[in-house]
Amino acid sequence: MKINRRNFVIRLLTGVTGIFGLLVLDGFWFEKYIISWTTYDISDREDQKIKAIQITDMHLDEIKTFHHSIAHRINQEHPDILFITGDAINYNNRMALLNNFLSLIDRTIYKVAILGNVEYSGDVDIQALKNLYQSHNGELLINENCILKKGNRSLNVIGLDDYIGGKADFYQAAKNVNKSLESIVLNHCPGYRDDIERINRSLGANIKLILSGHTHGGQITFFGKVLYTPGGSGRYVKGWYKSKETKMYVSKGIGTSVIPVRFWARAEASIFYI
Repeated sequence: MKINRRNFVIRLLTGVTGIFGLLVLDGFWFEKYIISWTTYDISDREDQKIKAIQITDMHLDEIKTFHHSIAHRINQEHPDILFITGDAINYNNRMALLNNFLSLIDRTIYKVAILGNVEYSGDVDIQALKNLYQSHNGELLINENCILKKGNRSLNVIGLDDYIGGKADFYQAAKNVNKSLESIVLNHCPGYRDDIERINRSLGANIKLILSGHTHGGQITFFGKVLYTPGGSGRYVKGWYKSKETKMYVSKGIGTSVIPVRFWARAEASIFYI
C-alpha cells in the first residue's frame, strides 16, 4: 500500500507524540508512584530471622495515595523493625506531614531513623524530630547505636549522622557495640562506606549489612547511563555493593528532589530477612 507524504507525516507525528506521552507517563507517574518492593534474604539461617523494611528519601511535601499504599504494605508485612534512612522531610514545616505518615503505620512496629543531608539543609529541628520519632515507637540515631531483640536473637543497629550536612563518625557510633552480635549500619550517603570499612578494621564490629540511600538510583538515567548523582554518593548508584569486608545496599528511595520526575530509576522500598 502506497503512503503519500501527508499520511506519512501524520503517522510519524502520531508515533512521536505517543512515545513522548508514554515517556511523560512513565517519568511523572509510573516510576514515581508505583513502588517496586524488593525482597532479600541475607540471614544465613532457617530460624528466628529478623524481618526489616527500609524506606528512604521520601522528601515529603504532601501525603499522597501512594504513601497510604506504602504504609498499608508495611503494616501488612509487619516487620520486626522499620529503617528510615534519611531525607524524610526537606523543611522544618514538613514535620506535620511526617507525623501524618508515621500515624498511618502500626505503632507496634519499632522504627529506627537516621538523618539525611536535606534535614540539615532545610534547618529541621533535630530535637523535635527526635521527639516525633519517639512518639511513634521509634528512635533517631545520630552516631549512636541500639540493640534489637527478637526471641533469643539480638542485633546491633548503628545509626550514622549524615556525611554531608552533619558529622558522620563511625568510630563514635560503634565503639561500644557488642562485637559478638551482628550489626546493621544505617548510613544515608553511600560515599561514607569506605570510611566505615577503614575505621572498622580497628574496631572489629561484626557488620552484616550497610543500608544507604541518597542517590535516588540516579533519578534520571538513559539506557543505564546515569547523568548525575549528588555529592556524597561516591562511586555508588543503586543496588548491591559487596567487598571482602562489607556488603551494602543502596536504595533508589521513594521521593524526588530538584525536579519531580524519575526515568529508569523506579522508586523502591525493600524487605530484608537478616
